[in-house]
Amino acid sequence: MVKPLSLNVRASTQGAWRLALMCSFVLLVLAALVAGLAPKTSIAASPAHEEISILFTHDLHSHYDPESFFDNGKPAERGGYARLATAIEQVKRNYPASFVFDAGDFAMGTLYQTIYSSEASELRIMGQMGYDALTFGNHEYDYRAQGANDMLTAALASKDTLPALTIANIDWEATFAMPELKEDALALQAALERYGNSDYLIIEKGGVRLAVFGLMGISSANYAPVSGLIFSNPIEAAGAVVKKIQAEAEADIIICLSHSGTYDNPKESEDELLASAVPDIDLIVSGHTHTRLAEPIYLGNTAVVSSGQHGYELGHVVLAQEGDRFKVSSYELIPIRESLAKNAQVDKAVDGFRELVDDHYLSLFDYEFDQMLAFSPFDFTPIESFGLIQGEEPLGNLIADSYREAVRQAEGSAYQEVDIAVVPRGVIRGSFATGPITVSDAYNVSSLGIGPDRVPGYPLVSIYLTGEELKTMAEVDISVSTLMIDARLYVSGLSYTYNPNRLLLNRVTDVQLMSPEGTLSELDSKKLYRVVGGLYSCQMLGEVESRSFGLLKVVPKDADGEAIVDFEQHIVYSGGRELKEWVALADYLVFLSAQYGSYGLENYNQDLGRKIENNSTSLPELLKNPNHIFFILLAVVVVLLLILVVVTALIVRTVRRRKKKRNV
Repeated sequence: MVKPLSLNVRASTQGAWRLALMCSFVLLVLAALVAGLAPKTSIAASPAHEEISILFTHDLHSHYDPESFFDNGKPAERGGYARLATAIEQVKRNYPASFVFDAGDFAMGTLYQTIYSSEASELRIMGQMGYDALTFGNHEYDYRAQGANDMLTAALASKDTLPALTIANIDWEATFAMPELKEDALALQAALERYGNSDYLIIEKGGVRLAVFGLMGISSANYAPVSGLIFSNPIEAAGAVVKKIQAEAEADIIICLSHSGTYDNPKESEDELLASAVPDIDLIVSGHTHTRLAEPIYLGNTAVVSSGQHGYELGHVVLAQEGDRFKVSSYELIPIRESLAKNAQVDKAVDGFRELVDDHYLSLFDYEFDQMLAFSPFDFTPIESFGLIQGEEPLGNLIADSYREAVRQAEGSAYQEVDIAVVPRGVIRGSFATGPITVSDAYNVSSLGIGPDRVPGYPLVSIYLTGEELKTMAEVDISVSTLMIDARLYVSGLSYTYNPNRLLLNRVTDVQLMSPEGTLSELDSKKLYRVVGGLYSCQMLGEVESRSFGLLKVVPKDADGEAIVDFEQHIVYSGGRELKEWVALADYLVFLSAQYGSYGLENYNQDLGRKIENNSTSLPELLKNPNHIFFILLAVVVVLLLILVVVTALIVRTVRRRKKKRNV
């Protein structure tokens, strides 16, 4: 063992004095250097923090497994948590102190979500993958406040390593002020406190002190109607949190995990507005809109980044110090493809959760996760481009038909004719490729929501609309969906013709009933027709009036023509159990396969005469079969013209009088 210097040196008194003076000089120099390099403010970064590595995802939607797709015409795989974990590991080899974040909607989208409340599988597997922190998106509330409460409780009970949670803009005071929300909200607040949610987090790695906070945007809050919570304005909340961070925490960098999104219209692009309004945020990880940004969006000193959806790519941004701020020095979206080896531990965890799905959920419906239902001889429209162009969609037609057949099978001898089935684009979450279609595939298509039975999956409901309201529904599809694409509708039982050159809200010219055999018949405007759709979809029909500024109106009714107040009283049951949307689709695929074999789906690879475009600019076609909106607007135009004539006459009269006076 080497002894201390003071015990090994045997020198003269003069040598000792020289040594002491030398040590004192060295200490003074070191102290001066440290003082000169110390941060001038709490936000400024030190030279030891030259680079910060951030890995991020958002909108994973429980996509644990790889997904098949065609890459340049060749079959390939993308995504999957086992490969995503490998990509995270590979980046950490070069950047050991990398931070890993998710900006919400990590749940809801595949069969794995069915154990969301009971097993908290999303939080547990993300903890295993190395996520440091995340925020909630709107879909984390799909099973309502109670479901989120149960999920957090299950996560803590697991004793697994879990990511931290930050949600900064839940307005508890406003929520508790509403008696119908208070009880469940109090329970959720307690669960969040037990889990450790806070307005912001401080995470330290590699000498870097990072502040991160999470937000729910305005649009995403609107997409969480059953959350049982009220959210404060995200920009105001962000401004308050950033000031709090600057006052309390000596942070080198501030990052926002925002479930708000970006849009083409700058006035609606929430995370761009956030960056402009709160310039002290260094980086915004932007979720909700499933946006894939090949390059960051820069607004002042703030960068906005997005990596797409479902874990198809892993976002990686490296920030380098420039003065007292950090700015993007490199940015990439790392493809998650089959060339990446699977992380063995994460792969094993996924297998375990798949078994739980079979045991706890699918056994209720006599199905299994990978069970084949049918064979598709063609590629349905990929979900990324589904419904972007107005017109029929094979998958939309298939789902709508499945609802009618499912109700017929469920009601048996007591069946009452279903005239119309409807499904909006916004609830269709997946698609089918050429080849086998499994139970998992069918569920992914209709994976949203939960019924009052607390079993995942929206149930079908039965309502009634008048013939006039069915015409209005067609107009919603053709006109309103140009402004709000998720309102694009796919129907079974109707055929309508529309002209895109006509006045908005007056584009549908002809609407007819269509039997399952394709026979057309006229609608009776006053007659009630039975309509079947998902619980959420039928509830949203009542929103048509507000979305169209009162010009269009659809009132869902019961068989007696009375307006429906509680849609849950009109759920369709099969064998005493709620008839779920996805089960209707799965059963119909089995039915088609049994009836027609591998050609059961062939009929859907074409338009079926349900939406017919008449792209004419001739005057007779532009004025054909006008609806009440046309006459309202015509009356407005006539009134404006009359006002113009009167004003013009008054002006002319005044001018003449003045001329006459001058002549006198």
